[in-house]
Amino acid sequence: MRHSPYPVILDACVLYPARLRDLLMHLGIAGLYQPKWSRCIQDEWCRNLIANRPDILPETLQRTVKMMNSALPDANVTGYKGLISNLHLPDPNDRHVLAAAIRAKAEIIVTLNHKDFPPELLGPYEIETLHPDAFISDLFDLNHALTLEAVRRQRLSLKHPSMAVDEFLEILLKQGLPMTVKELAHYQYAI
Repeated sequence: MRHSPYPVILDACVLYPARLRDLLMHLGIAGLYQPKWSRCIQDEWCRNLIANRPDILPETLQRTVKMMNSALPDANVTGYKGLISNLHLPDPNDRHVLAAAIRAKAEIIVTLNHKDFPPELLGPYEIETLHPDAFISDLFDLNHALTLEAVRRQRLSLKHPSMAVDEFLEILLKQGLPMTVKELAHYQYAI
């Protein structure tokens, strides 16, 4: 059964790790959900990655962002900046993420920073946060076949070096996805 994709904001912290970003992209391209981000979100993860990894050239990340926007042309949320000043979060620098979620009509922000998005402040907007592991596990529950196909495509896209299934699952585990890996381990033959 194919479900209509729903908009989901991806916070900068889940776009920062390459393998997690890649998995979330593959799941979105497969039509399991509509990935959404803003230019501010893209700038944030790129800026942080360059600061922490001087071996990565800004041009490389610009190319990655361009490919992401090309693969999912409707992902970039605009027209949200006017909402920012009326929003309240523990870290004012995160208001742009909530504003983009409101503008995109997203009910979920996938993030690792739940403390920065308290439920009592998101509730009035009918938005909640999910850890990427819970989010991906939910997608798997909604549609095993599409999720497995997206994961298989991601693994097969890894060429330098190519990766065996168990190695790939180990990488996902290191990305903080134990529930996802537990589910996928039952279907190693399909990925």
